[in-house]
Amino acid sequence: MKLRTMLPIGAAAITSLLLVAAPAGATTASETLTAGSLGFATTPGTVTFPATALNGQDKAINFQQPLDIADATGSGAGWNITATSTLFKTTSGKTLPAGATTVGSAPAAPACDTNVTCTVGGNTTVAFPYTLPAASTAPLATKLYNAPANTGMGDQTVSPTLTLAIPGNAYAGSYTSTWTLSLVSGP
Repeated sequence: MKLRTMLPIGAAAITSLLLVAAPAGATTASETLTAGSLGFATTPGTVTFPATALNGQDKAINFQQPLDIADATGSGAGWNITATSTLFKTTSGKTLPAGATTVGSAPAAPACDTNVTCTVGGNTTVAFPYTLPAASTAPLATKLYNAPANTGMGDQTVSPTLTLAIPGNAYAGSYTSTWTLSLVSGP
C-alpha cells in the first residue's frame, strides 16, 4: 500500500525551511570592587630563639620569622613592615647589647599564600644587614621590608631569618624583649 500526501487545493509543498536567527542583542556586565584593608593576615608569632649554652665564645642564634601580609586595598600603594624593640633583658636587669638582633641578608621574595593570586612585594629600600633598633624604651621603628608601588597586592608571606648575637661575656639567665612589628601603607 502506498501512502500519498494530500495537500489542500492551492497549497504548495515546502521543500526546505530556512530559519533566520534574530540579531544578537548587546548587553553590559559590571562589577564594583570595594577596597579592603592592609594588615597581617595572622598576627606575627612569638620569636623564641633556641636555648643556648654559654661557653665563653660569641654565638649567633638564628630564627626564621614568617610574616603573613594581607593587602586587600586594591590601591597598588605598596607597604612597609617596620620594626622596633626593647633591649633583651633578664628579670635581674642584665641586658644584651643594643643591635643584638639583625637580619643578615634580604629575605627571599615573598611567596603567595596557598590558593591566592598575588603580586609579590620586592624589597627595594631596605639595606642589609638590617639591625633591629633596641633600647630600654623602644626607639623609632625602621623599615625591615617593603613592597614598592604596584607590588605586594594580595596575601603573601615573607620570612626573614633573624640572628641574635650572644657575646662571650653574656650573663646566664632568661632574656626577654618586646618587639613591635607594623605593616603600613606606602613604599
